[in-house]
Amino acid sequence: MAELFDLATVEAALRGTRFSGRVEHFATVGSTNAIALDAAQAGAADGCVYVADEQSAGRGRGQHEWHSSADNGLYVSVLLRPKMAIADALWMSLATGLAAQTAIAAATGLKADIRWPNDLLIGKKKCGGVLVETSVTAGALRYAVIGVGINVNHEGFPAEIEEIATSLRRESGRQHERERVLVELLLALDAEMDVLRAELGGELAGAGLLERFGAASSWVWGKRVRVEEGGGYTGLTDGLDARGFLRVAGDDGVLRTVLSGGVRAI
Repeated sequence: MAELFDLATVEAALRGTRFSGRVEHFATVGSTNAIALDAAQAGAADGCVYVADEQSAGRGRGQHEWHSSADNGLYVSVLLRPKMAIADALWMSLATGLAAQTAIAAATGLKADIRWPNDLLIGKKKCGGVLVETSVTAGALRYAVIGVGINVNHEGFPAEIEEIATSLRRESGRQHERERVLVELLLALDAEMDVLRAELGGELAGAGLLERFGAASSWVWGKRVRVEEGGGYTGLTDGLDARGFLRVAGDDGVLRTVLSGGVRAI
């Protein structure tokens, strides 16, 4: 029997946040990001959330497909309308990665790593990811749709990803409530967006996003990686630039900035 999603519990836990009263649940959809993008074009408000038990056409960064097992994962998209320049758009993905890391720890006690810019790992295996899609007007964001997929209670995966994927259940040895993971994610994301707004407005007193991301991800400094863009190269990661893009000190002595591709450990 399919697990019933307890929307009332989620709504109660989100009172007082920008997401209060704005969570919409679906049994099956093609893609929660597609629903959120359509809603954004139709004028939906900042803070609308779309969560599904199953996706038939979920996707990740670079148009990669995302395995969406019914009732086992968290498949959610959030519509935000932040006041920020398009040059800072990558910060949305980095902040969401931090929020997801916080949520996983709060809901399960597990420590997830963040593979720049948007993969969630436990050990060497991927347990989730972030996909941010934006619309721009006059150099500023009109809106951002933040898609997050987290493998929560998966016990197995298709053969082609079995060796590289994992779930919160596999890593902890017990089942977890998707509602709890969603609530922790949205609470953490609400806080991250407030901090991001303060930082972009020059009002932040503590550590900035790039510093916090660098401390939270083992991939930002001194990780030996291969990068596929630019014909492909290898080297050591060397921090983030001011926009949040990853720098890699190549084995050929050239310091490069990763703009569109991901990185993989070697």
